[in-house]
Amino acid sequence: MAIYNLDTSIWLDFGMKRGKNGESALKLIIKIIKENSVIIYSNIHIKELRDFGYSMDEINSLFHVVKPNNLRYVNTSKEQKDEAKQLAYKKKIPKADALHAILARDNDAILISRDLHFKDIKYVIETKKPEEII
Repeated sequence: MAIYNLDTSIWLDFGMKRGKNGESALKLIIKIIKENSVIIYSNIHIKELRDFGYSMDEINSLFHVVKPNNLRYVNTSKEQKDEAKQLAYKKKIPKADALHAILARDNDAILISRDLHFKDIKYVIETKKPEEII
């Protein structure tokens, strides 16, 4: 069983059905469910989706596509937030991206993203695109 952390942009690709990226996100989510793996999410996902205009009902609907046993909420600690803040400042990347990377690392999760910011912190965690997994 693998553990995945889908960057918020992947959830947006899926939720907004954004062309080929949306199709790839859907295929990835189906694969994760079929192999009985787990997707982790955290308060940073919820915050970013809210910032993008999603209501809590819409966010819950988005996450409910995944079966409850395939979805796990993870808390972010003060230490993780502090590390993300330092990493973001040092590498000039968004704090949310730094936190996604740290949460994936600390939960032994595969980080799925298309965001080029993660290239700058590949020593923290390597990222994969959905197409590399499906």
